[in-house]
Amino acid sequence: MYYTFKPYTILLQYRRGSNVSLTLDMTSLGNVEPFVAIPTPREKVAMEYLQSASRILTRSQLRDVVASSHLLQSEFMEIPMNFVDPKEIDIPRHGTKNRYKTILPNPLSRVCLKSKNVTDSLSTYINANYIRGYSGKEKAFIATQGPMINTVNDFWQMVWQEDSPVIVMITKLKEKNEKCVLYWPEKRGIYGKVEVLVISVNECDNYTIRNLVLKQGSHTQHVKHYWYTSWPDHKTPDSAQPLLQLMLDVEEDRLASTGRGPVVVHCSAGIGRTGCFIATSIGCQQLKEEGVVDVLSIVCQLRVDR
Repeated sequence: MYYTFKPYTILLQYRRGSNVSLTLDMTSLGNVEPFVAIPTPREKVAMEYLQSASRILTRSQLRDVVASSHLLQSEFMEIPMNFVDPKEIDIPRHGTKNRYKTILPNPLSRVCLKSKNVTDSLSTYINANYIRGYSGKEKAFIATQGPMINTVNDFWQMVWQEDSPVIVMITKLKEKNEKCVLYWPEKRGIYGKVEVLVISVNECDNYTIRNLVLKQGSHTQHVKHYWYTSWPDHKTPDSAQPLLQLMLDVEEDRLASTGRGPVVVHCSAGIGRTGCFIATSIGCQQLKEEGVVDVLSIVCQLRVDR
C-alpha cells in the first residue's frame, strides 16, 4: 500500500543538493533564549507517518518493485523530511562543529561526548546520531558527518567512548569540494587523549581496510576501518555487488565483536550514502531472518533517528 501525504511535497524541495534556501544564520546561536520545540500539526502528521509507514515486500515483490523503479522513487519522494531547527540544540556555537548548516543531529538521539568540564557544553557536542538496527535494536549504528579539521579529536573520542569495533567511511576526501579531512595517521597519531596506531593496511578492489589499535592510558581497543571510495556523491554505484560485499564484511566483524558498541558510518553529511549503507544492512538482515523486507519502514526509521 502506498501512503500519500501531498502537504509534504513542498518539504521535499529542500533536499540534499538543493539546500541553499535552507541556509541559516548561526552567528546568534549563543544569544538565543532557551527553546522548547512545540510541533505543529503538520510536523505531528509527518512524525506519525515516519513512525507508522510500512510496505512489506516478499522477494518476488522486491524484484517487481526494482523492475519498476519509478514507483519506488515516487514512494521515496512522499516520505516527509525531518530537519532540525538549530534552536532545538541548546548549545552555544554548535554551528562551528557542523559541516553543513542545514544538517543537524536529531536532539533526541544525538551522541553526547563525555566531558569533565560541565560548564563547557560545546565539548559534549558532535554531529552524530545513534541509529536503531534490525528489529529496533538500540544503538546498532552511529551515523555521523565526515570529520572536520576542528572535530577530528571529537570523532576519535566518540569511537573510544562508544567502544565501536568498526568505522565505515563512504566518501573520498575531496569531490569538487572537501568532503572529509584525513582523520587517521599513516602509522601513529595522537588525537586529544586517544592514540591511534595503524597496524596493517589491506587494499581491496573497492575499499581499503585498516586495522587500528586505539590506546588511552593502559587500555586498548581494536577497530577496523573500511574506506569505500567507489560510490560517487549524489549518484548510485555502477554495481551493487561491492557495496553488498562491504556490508557482509562489516556484518561479519560486528558479529565477532559481541558486547561492543555501535558501528560508526559516515560519508560527508552523514545522511545520504550513510543512510543507504545502514538501510541496506538492516534490509538484508530482515530478508535473511524473515524472508521479507520493509524498505519504506526502514527508511522512515532512519529519518526519525537522524
